[in-house]
Amino acid sequence: MLKPTWDFELRPQYVVTHNPPSFSGDLGFNSMSTFGMASASNTNPNKSTEVVSPPSDSVSSLSFSPKANYLVATSWDNQVRCWEITKSGTSVGSVGKASIAHDQPVLCSAWKDDGTTVFSGGCDKQVKMWPLLSGGQPVTVAMHDAPVKEVAWIPEMNLLVSGSWDKTLRYWDLRQQTPVHTQQLPERCYALTVRHPLMVVGTADRNLIVFNLQNPQTEFKRITSPLKYQTRCVAAFPDQQGFLVGSIEGRVGVHHLDEQQQSKNFTFKCHREGNDIYSVNSLNFHPVHHTFATAGSDGAFNFWDKDSKQRLKAMSRCNQPIPCSSFNYDGSIYAYAVCYDWSKGAENHNPTTAKTCIYLHLPQESEVKGKPRIGTSGRK
Repeated sequence: MLKPTWDFELRPQYVVTHNPPSFSGDLGFNSMSTFGMASASNTNPNKSTEVVSPPSDSVSSLSFSPKANYLVATSWDNQVRCWEITKSGTSVGSVGKASIAHDQPVLCSAWKDDGTTVFSGGCDKQVKMWPLLSGGQPVTVAMHDAPVKEVAWIPEMNLLVSGSWDKTLRYWDLRQQTPVHTQQLPERCYALTVRHPLMVVGTADRNLIVFNLQNPQTEFKRITSPLKYQTRCVAAFPDQQGFLVGSIEGRVGVHHLDEQQQSKNFTFKCHREGNDIYSVNSLNFHPVHHTFATAGSDGAFNFWDKDSKQRLKAMSRCNQPIPCSSFNYDGSIYAYAVCYDWSKGAENHNPTTAKTCIYLHLPQESEVKGKPRIGTSGRK
């Protein structure tokens, strides 16, 4: 049997009222609330650097600032936290800066393109805007009728887009309280990726809806996922010519939009061990080399080159799943969370052993730089 065979919404409710412990100290940025206590370490087979003061419950998203080494994490403990990541040569560290709270678990995060502001959405059905660098108070800028699963800032349109389990996408002008447009989806939003003018939304029932944001009120194309099981993540190509899709079945699909490029579409297996099949939870393109990373419920992250169809590097497995990950703005730091992912339900969650960690890995060029295609003398 494939595992996990779960729906992302099936998450125990007791964490909604979970109150994390706190610690004292100067967090900078005019902190709005306190961080959780640092938990005991997981095994760390890749010798990555551990971020200080991690969340007290599972991490749902990681987002690096597009301008500087600030890392934001959202968590099932209702918190949004920010760290400053320090890097000198091969040494990397972290300093807790600030945190804010939602009323219920937070599921997603995104930065404004100028690196000053963070957006976060979650089970309280709202998106908050946090003017982080100015120390301002968070304000609610978007609302839905069900939990908000995805959020993205579109600088070319000066709009925020949010995707929800209420089966809608909503576009928001931050100067007004109502959405400028509501787009109906065929099912609940599970994943979203934007590289203007391309936006791809993955929903329940394996729908992949492609939008040309130059005409955002009309679907450009609707595709049934090439993968047979539930979509977990999507990532648009840096050149906007296609996208990646990952599923709970330990498989990734590479899809080109141009009909003349359809012959280049393929799927491949990953995050498997023997008969055990694990979810692909995260897909991130490297901002410089345009290779990509996958992270999965097997506790591993791998680097890949879609053009040469090669795995560049397989990293050692951690002892818990990796639910989310992110490259920093220049690709010199890869952050990943290691924690319980709820794929086996509340009955298999042991808070005394399932500690949450966020790690920082410094990719070597050999791990992330693409290789020539087999049988050729150079890149195409």
